[in-house]
Amino acid sequence: MSSYQELSTRLAAAGQSQLLRFWSQLTAAQQEHLTAQLDAIDFDEMQRLIADYVLQKPRTAIPGDLGPAPYFPLTPRDAAQVELYARAEAEGERLLRAGKVSCLTVAGGQGTRLGFDGPKGTYPIAPVSGKSLFQYFAESIIRAGEKYGTRFTWYIMTSLLNREATERFFVEHHYFGLEPEQVVFFTQGTMPAIGYDGKLLLAAPDSLSLSPDGHGGTLLALRKSGALARMAREGVEILSYFQVDNPLVPVVNPRFIGLHALEHSQMSAIMLDKTGPFEKLGNFCLSGGRLQIIEYSDLPAELAESRNPDGSLRFIAGSPAIHLLSRSFVESLTAGGSLKLPWHRADKKVPYLDEAGKLVTPEAPNAVKLESFIFDALPLAERTMVMEGEREKMFAPTKNPTGVDSVESCRAMLLARDAAWLEAAGVKIPRTADGRPAAEIEISPRLAIDAADVAAAVKRLGAPVVRAGERLVFHG
Repeated sequence: MSSYQELSTRLAAAGQSQLLRFWSQLTAAQQEHLTAQLDAIDFDEMQRLIADYVLQKPRTAIPGDLGPAPYFPLTPRDAAQVELYARAEAEGERLLRAGKVSCLTVAGGQGTRLGFDGPKGTYPIAPVSGKSLFQYFAESIIRAGEKYGTRFTWYIMTSLLNREATERFFVEHHYFGLEPEQVVFFTQGTMPAIGYDGKLLLAAPDSLSLSPDGHGGTLLALRKSGALARMAREGVEILSYFQVDNPLVPVVNPRFIGLHALEHSQMSAIMLDKTGPFEKLGNFCLSGGRLQIIEYSDLPAELAESRNPDGSLRFIAGSPAIHLLSRSFVESLTAGGSLKLPWHRADKKVPYLDEAGKLVTPEAPNAVKLESFIFDALPLAERTMVMEGEREKMFAPTKNPTGVDSVESCRAMLLARDAAWLEAAGVKIPRTADGRPAAEIEISPRLAIDAADVAAAVKRLGAPVVRAGERLVFHG
């Protein structure tokens, strides 16, 4: 723990003396709290970040050799690929049954944009039952464990802001049927907010204004929390990574896992056909033989709009943030207890203490928050793999109350998928004139997590009668 004099000298050299402005007013415990926060900062590195990301707006350099990334298509192109996919399915199932896979969810956000007070994972998303996002995933993981004859461990990354509330939610709901030891919470790191003048902001006299360091912080947090060590003890080799706001995602995907293994990939990704050149998905690209994602806002329009001879988009592969990570890859990236990923600038309205100690709530962006993104680990991998996914069965993000990528659209996609599964199993589904289900139908993940599960359930239990206007939950 640094002394006041050491702190004062170090902060003066970094041009951050304002952080000790209220030192004399603090209790010993408050001084210790602030000192711990300041000791955690590499101020030489912070000065570089301020120069590169705050005092100027960074520009993404677009490599001259940038091209679209190759991927395994949803439908096999030839007989060899048909055979490969069959081997991948079998290998994926083998790895699942052998307990070589764990689930990893990033859940550090709040439901603020949804008008919801609490961790986003506690939001009631299921269209009929109102199950929370966490419950929906938990029940999917339980069913996957039954299906593959194993017990999956679920790693959930929270933030400092929502860790306590998230854990309390699980305890209050008895872990939704999971055993408590199956659920491992860990907390992502933080970064200080930086004013446009390059000065770090105080949220309180004894505290910096800190915010989560982005989902790129997942990798280092896995090591620091001991989660990587636990995975090694349990023989887990692959992490199935997904975000908490997408309940449509399969928690485990045998073909994806099998291709990851057969291709000896260190980090793999699902791609979706973009709906247009400027859809708000990152673009899978290749440069220097390395896979990378260029954000939709950074890809030049002439590239985004470029076409193949058949008229299709060249940069068609968009990222829904669904990945597989080999444990050994995460271990190698974080060896030594550090990880250097690029930072991304976000301009935010950040409340702060002024010189008089008054809390100021700005009406316009006044500061920069720096975040790292997990996809920036892709270029660090020697071997990667991208597989096309089916949007209607795996991507329904819950980011807004209504409109695109919303609660509204997510529930509609869950209903549509469940109705399609039932129809494929021989159940008659009433439909509206425009083809949408005319009943609100929800299949519990405890009963089924894929079409094969639904077909088996219908065969075992009989075909349910679905009437127009009904609200039904199929529990089994």
